[in-house]
Amino acid sequence: MAACIFCRIIKGEIPSLKIFESEKTLAFLDIGPLSKGHSLVIPKYHGAKLHDVPDDQLHEVLSIAKRIAIAQGLQDYNILQNNGKIAHQQVDHVHFHVIPKPNETEGLGISWPTKEVDKSELQALLEDIKSKI
Repeated sequence: MAACIFCRIIKGEIPSLKIFESEKTLAFLDIGPLSKGHSLVIPKYHGAKLHDVPDDQLHEVLSIAKRIAIAQGLQDYNILQNNGKIAHQQVDHVHFHVIPKPNETEGLGISWPTKEVDKSELQALLEDIKSKI
């Protein structure tokens, strides 16, 4: 996509601090990091959301994210991938963040607002999801 900043980075139109590149994957340092070493791992295939990217274009992504974490010697870190504006996706090209969490204040800060769930509703949801996979 011509206007996509990540596609422009892939094409070399915008410089990046490349960590890794292959035929299908690019990883680079985030220029607006949450912590030192915050990196992005992206498939070169343009897809706005995870379900828009063919499986064969995603095969390397998590192994490269793991290799980046190992290369930095990270003990605590987040791997984050958002889909859609209300889910905090800012660039409409699938990307995975590797975010080091060196202490309580740096890195990703999140809340996890759990809810009480009726067990029969949960069972019905389980059966619905399983029937569609």
